[in-house]
Order: sequence, then structure tokens, then C-alpha cells
Amino acid sequence: MDQGSGSRIPRRNLEDVRLLALSAVDKGMHPRDAALAFGAGVSTVYSWLQARNEGGPEALKVKVASGRPPRLPEEQTTQLWKLIVGRDPRQMQFDFALWTREMVRELIRREFGVEYTAQGVGKLLRRMGLSPQRPLTRAWEQDHELAARWKQVDYPKIHAEAQATGASIFFGDEASVRTDFHSGTTWAPVGQTPIVRGTGNRKTVNMISAISAQGKLHFSLVDGTTTSATFIEFCQQLLHDIDGTVFLIVDGHSAHKSAATREYVASTEGRLKIFLLPP
Repeated sequence: MDQGSGSRIPRRNLEDVRLLALSAVDKGMHPRDAALAFGAGVSTVYSWLQARNEGGPEALKVKVASGRPPRLPEEQTTQLWKLIVGRDPRQMQFDFALWTREMVRELIRREFGVEYTAQGVGKLLRRMGLSPQRPLTRAWEQDHELAARWKQVDYPKIHAEAQATGASIFFGDEASVRTDFHSGTTWAPVGQTPIVRGTGNRKTVNMISAISAQGKLHFSLVDGTTTSATFIEFCQQLLHDIDGTVFLIVDGHSAHKSAATREYVASTEGRLKIFLLPP
């Protein structure tokens, strides 16, 4: 819509201009004067009047530009969502268990015959309500009934006994940290994969740790893998640092339930009790 200066009225303001100009005309202003006052052509103001007379106030609303039609229609987009959210990539003959943009790109090409760039796939996934996330790991071997029973029955008993005896509850586990491992993400220009530089030497640090529900953390570095001897040494240090009785909850690692460990626990005369999580 040409204004007196030769510029166009922005689409976001056009509807307001139409309403104001015609309101002025309704109040007695000549269309030529309204055109001059609101920066529109005279013929434009007359076309607005005609449109309102024929279509009512709705005819003055600005229609949103349709833009380029999507490459995937809504039905195929819904199918794609179900394939990504409802399935493990390995079920779709991919080698990796986590969806990547390249894998989704190949999936779209395979299922619908449509080509996308990696950046286009990223935009499509976000429009579908998906975002890159670090997944939680769940062991497929887990017995869900045993796990539920432990949380609902076994642990409440442990907690009640700890309260009655004044014991401290700790959850223990082993972990390894490698110098060449990084699990985080970083921002970088699209299409330019960042490079993290580090030493080529791979070193591993092993440790045993225990944490309470109140956030008290105790850990010990281990030279090599965890054995009954290293686990017993950790338990000795834990009892040295914690006054009173300690209830230590651990998994079914062989060092946690070995004969040597059971003999050591018995030697503490009740100061240490070990409880095993369900497999």
C-alpha cells in the first residue's frame, strides 16, 4: 500500500490503518483527506470502503501469507513423530540407539522419498515438539516387580530400622573416570563440528563412593578394579569418619557379598550392616 513517501504500510499495522481511515470517513472526513492523513492512496481507501460494504468488518483483516508449503504434509509428519518417539533406531535397521539428525534425514528419505538438509531436519524436529536430550539409562534386565517391592517394602523397613537404632544410611557404588571422555554438549556454528583438543594418553581413575540422603559424600580412589580388599578398606574408612552404626546399601557386585566382606561385616559387631539392591 503506497504511502505519500512511496513506502509500504507494514502488514502488522495495515489492519489498524484500515480501521482508523474508515472510521474517519464514517465521521465525515473525505476519502481523499483520509488517504492523505493515513498514508494510503485515494483508490486504496475507496477499495477498503467497497470491501467493507461487501464483506463487512472481516474483509478488513489482513490475511496471513501462506508461505512455502511444507515438504512433509501433516499426515507424514505424524507418521514420522510416531517412528521417532515410539521406536528404538535399531528397530529401523540403524546401528545406533540414539536418534541423530542424519539418521532422521535418512529415515525421511527412506520412508517418504523427501530430501532434507541436516539443518532442515533440526528445524522440522523442533516444529514437531522434539528437542535434543540426554537419555536416562535403564537396564533391560531389571526385574521391575523386585525393584518396586524394594522401594515400597524393603527400603521403608531399612529406613525404619535406621531411625530406631540411630543408624546412618548410605548408598554406595563404584565409578570410573577417563581422561578422554566428555559427555556434555557445546554450542558452535551450524554445520561446523567443534573439536575438543586433549592428550592422546588415556588414563582411568577408579573410585568407591557413598552418599547419604542428606548429601554427605565419602569416596576413596582405587588402584585398579574393585576387589573385596579395596571394598573392605573403603568400609573401614567410612566407619572411621561416621559415628555410630552405618547402613550401607550397594548393588550385587561380587566384592559386596564375598566371604571376606561378610566376615569383615561380622567383625564390626553391628556397626556396619550391608543391604543389597535387587538385581
